[in-house]
This record gives sequence, structure tokens and C-alpha cells, in this order.
Amino acid sequence: MQRKAYVPGVAALLAALLAGCTGGSPDGGGQDDPKPGGTTSTAAAAQPGKYRTLPEPCGAVSHSTLDSLLPGIKQLTDEEQREKAYEGTATVTYDTDRKVGCRWKAESATATDHLLVDFERVVSYDNAVSDDDRAEEIYGKKEVAADLPAPAASPSATTGAPDASESPESGSGSTPGAGKSGTSGASDDAGGDGDSSSSADANSSTDPSADSSASGVPGSTPSALQPRTLDGLGNTAFLDDALNDSKQRTVTVVFRTSNVVVTIQYDEQPATTTDVPSSEDMQDRARKLAGQLAESFSD
Repeated sequence: MQRKAYVPGVAALLAALLAGCTGGSPDGGGQDDPKPGGTTSTAAAAQPGKYRTLPEPCGAVSHSTLDSLLPGIKQLTDEEQREKAYEGTATVTYDTDRKVGCRWKAESATATDHLLVDFERVVSYDNAVSDDDRAEEIYGKKEVAADLPAPAASPSATTGAPDASESPESGSGSTPGAGKSGTSGASDDAGGDGDSSSSADANSSTDPSADSSASGVPGSTPSALQPRTLDGLGNTAFLDDALNDSKQRTVTVVFRTSNVVVTIQYDEQPATTTDVPSSEDMQDRARKLAGQLAESFSD
């Protein structure tokens, strides 16, 4: 009789234990129950980039554009050599879904020209950072590395109220030779010696419209053509222009469109060191190519 009384007691104890483990609180307010107005999911992942593929780089530049950038191609008399020059050479890459490029080279009687076009598709592996934001970081590092000069000050900025209180004789607001670009005009305005001939002489040495060959200073670049950021090209863009001691000029245009960063490097080495490649001509050709590539991404 004692055995029959014991078994129901054990069963009741086990039932109570099981209820405590699985049933939660009697009022149904367990920790897993969502509360009105509460959030039950984590923040949405960052948006992926617009582009999932890259263009075929050696086919991205038309023959007519190559003729403009590399005049030596049209001067080739052998048709097979000309076609090979148009084809270019693909750059070495280990992931054609992420990075591709192509190089072209052509020699003419007056110069040797090189062109490099590089496409990089950026993918962020951080759910909190979008592909576009990661691409902007990569673009930003390239712009910082280019060390672009500060933009030229506007006339209103160089003759503003803060300088008006200074006497013309003081000249304390000017710092001769300061800056790499666009600062000579500010120095002339603030010099205040009243000698127009001196101002003219100073301006003639830094005339923004003067070509390097006309100015007699082979390494000079008009201020309007100085390295700078560009508007109307992708999301963000900049242009760099450099001339080395052997008179080789290199013009670089970099722009970002969504999660793709495009780099164009165009350089020309004249046949003689007395010649200096034109900044204006080379920049114009490189910018036209950049515009064509940007449009091809928007198609």
C-alpha cells in the first residue's frame, strides 16, 4: 500500500519540474516573447554595389580614341603591327571579377606614348559598410597619395575685409612664394607697393594662361591645369599632372562610379629633351577618355 502512495508523488514531482523547464512563467511573459513596440531583428545590412562585373579592358577604348592618345599607332605601315598595337596587353590579375586592366604603347617620330586603363570593382565584406563606401575609401587613398595642391583662392577671398584694415605699405598679409598653386595672385594683391610694373612682372612669371613652352620654364604648368578634383565625372574624380626631369609628362585621371574605381594613366616621353609635352593637350585627351568610360558604366 505504501508503494502505491509513492509512485503518484514521484509523478507529480516530475511533472512540476518539466513544467518549470518548458512552460516559462504562468503569465506567458518569458524572455523570448516579443514585447509590443520592441525590435526583434538586427540592423539591415549595408547595400551592395551597383556593379557585379567589369568591362573587358582591352576592348574598352575605341580605335579612334587610341589614335588620339597614341598617334604612333596610325603611323605604323604594317597592318598586322597596327592591329596588335590596337589590341593592347592585359595587365596581370588574379581575379578578373575584381580587378582588370590593359596597357597600350606606341612610338612615333616625335614621342613615345603609353596608356594604362585599370578597373577595380570593390566588394565590402563588412555588413556595416556598403560596397560604395568601401570604394570611396580606396578612391580617397588615391587622392591623398596624389597630394593635390590647394585650390586657387578666388579674387573676393584675396581682397576680403580682413585685409582691408591693413595699410598698403605694411604688406603683412602676403607671403611671397607660399603654396604650389593659385597663391601668386594673392601675394600680388596683398603686396600693396603700388608699382603696377612690378605687379605685371610678377604676374608674367605665373600667368595662368601661359603655356610652359611660351613661358620659358619647361616644368611650369598653368594654374588652370594644375592637379585638381574634377566635377561631372562619376561620383568623385581627380586629375594629376606630373613632369619629370627627362621631360616625360604623366597625366592621371581617377574616378569612382558606385563600387568601381577607374584609373587612367597617360604618359608621353618626347624624342628629344628640348620638347615638353603639352599639359592642355594630354589632359584634354585623358579627360575625354574618362568621360567615355564613365558613360559606358551608366549605359
